[in-house]
Amino acid sequence: MSNYRNSRYDDDTEVLSARLASHRVAPKSPTEALQPEAVPPPPPRSRAARHPAVIFLNFFMTIVIIALIGGGAAFFFGKMRFESEGALDQARTVGIERGTDVAGIADMLQRSGAISSKWLFIAGVWFSGEQANLKAGEYLVPARASMREIMDTMVAGRGILYSVSIPEGLTSKQIVDRLNADDILVGNIAEVPPEGALLPETYKFTRGDTRENVLNRMRRDRDRIVTDVWNRRANDLPISTIDELVVMASVVEKETSLADERSRVAAVFINRLRLNMRLQSDPTVIYALFGGAGKPDGFMLSRADLDKQSPFNTYTSDGLPPSPIANPGRASLEAVANPSRTRDLFFVADGSGGHAFAESYEEHLRNVARWREVSRATSEAAPAETPAAPAPQ
Repeated sequence: MSNYRNSRYDDDTEVLSARLASHRVAPKSPTEALQPEAVPPPPPRSRAARHPAVIFLNFFMTIVIIALIGGGAAFFFGKMRFESEGALDQARTVGIERGTDVAGIADMLQRSGAISSKWLFIAGVWFSGEQANLKAGEYLVPARASMREIMDTMVAGRGILYSVSIPEGLTSKQIVDRLNADDILVGNIAEVPPEGALLPETYKFTRGDTRENVLNRMRRDRDRIVTDVWNRRANDLPISTIDELVVMASVVEKETSLADERSRVAAVFINRLRLNMRLQSDPTVIYALFGGAGKPDGFMLSRADLDKQSPFNTYTSDGLPPSPIANPGRASLEAVANPSRTRDLFFVADGSGGHAFAESYEEHLRNVARWREVSRATSEAAPAETPAAPAPQ
């Protein structure tokens, strides 16, 4: 077998050598024999390859490929710069006004030093598809924040938050005055809302937010809370409408600021309504005298004030006032919806910041006498809310 293979290999070699020899040209001289053989020329280009359209197409494809490679490289490096750490050495506040377009925002950021290139920021925003989602406001740009982080912050609207606190028991006019005094909010309030239409609370907002917008949030929160409280009210209340609940809560709100007294004060007024007794609440007299402006500093009620005729004066008028006398908070609304289960009909200040409660008129008179002793001991005149209420009629 081995001899057969070697014999066949030798035969193939001889055939190949013969073929190569047949193509060689015998040299004419020794010098020519030393020269390398000439390589045959390449085959001529076809007419189709020499056509102008083909040449243009090849050129165009070359340009497209180069452009794609260059564009891809530019996009890659641009994306890296857009997402890389910024050069801002310390946090800085930047304010974006309403209606500012992407170019204006980029220019403002560059002038503040928050970004290094406004054009790169614009391109990054457009490639991200967020050009219509950048929100106005005041933003705190952290040190070393990337352009993407800045864009994401503006898209989410995570601006610097300010707040305005509205205490329970303010009238609607007093709330509007407080909003007007805030120099971060903008715009005018068209009209003062009705009493009891707003929910006292702490409201957060960003620079450039409008006063009317904050007021509308107070309205929406009030409606939501009042509806929730009304749906969980006790079944035996002498109150038939949600508006009456708010009116009663406003009276309770003005009578006490102590959390543990609200439900008991509410019980006194609920018990009086059940017995057709007048509420005899001093805050209703003050509202009858001054309305939404509130009691002036240093004003003291007199017995003559208690006798003045007004639908809001619960010393001279039966039942509830015709409308709320303030904007009650959630705690007062809850107290009226689910008051304490007591038979108290009277209460008077006890000299310690709270009140002394009584079921009978005689007990109430003793509480009043004790209050007057405390007042004399501290050299303070007893205010008008301390006189004993008229006996039930």
